[in-house]
Amino acid sequence: MYIAETDRQTDRQTDRQTDRQTDRQTDRQTDRQTDRQTDRQTDRQTDRQTDRQTDRQTDRQIDIQTNRQTDRQT
Repeated sequence: MYIAETDRQTDRQTDRQTDRQTDRQTDRQTDRQTDRQTDRQTDRQTDRQTDRQTDRQTDRQIDIQTNRQTDRQT
């Protein structure tokens, strides 16, 4: 009886350790996936914002140049 109880305790201890290790590994993987997803979203948002700013600046520059040329011609 004593050996069976010791075996059960050992099994429970092993299960707890395995569960903790699995949980930590899963947490790390989830954290990395979340970080990568967040990075991609942030990169896309930053790219879109940069594109919009660049487009506006380019449009302004074109408008300024066009107005100068128009002013010279008149």
